[in-house]
Amino acid sequence: MPIYEYECESCGYVKENWQKVSDPPLSTCEKCGGQMHKLISHSSFHLKGSGWYVTDYAGKKSGSENVSSEKSTASKTKEKKTACDSCS
Repeated sequence: MPIYEYECESCGYVKENWQKVSDPPLSTCEKCGGQMHKLISHSSFHLKGSGWYVTDYAGKKSGSENVSSEKSTASKTKEKKTACDSCS
């Protein structure tokens, strides 16, 4: 359930309220009886780390080429190991 912030236009009282999206907005201040309005606040969602843009939204070829080259290198390494194992 989202948390909404409301501010009283008369006294400036700010209230946080857990509400369903379908619930009606608060309209009356519990302190002075004035008109309340919904505030727009910053979200607490942050993208942290490196490479969000590069890995998710950049050209598809650059990311897939790196993955395919890593897979081919890994498969060659495995082939060499099995070939060497059979030689001894």
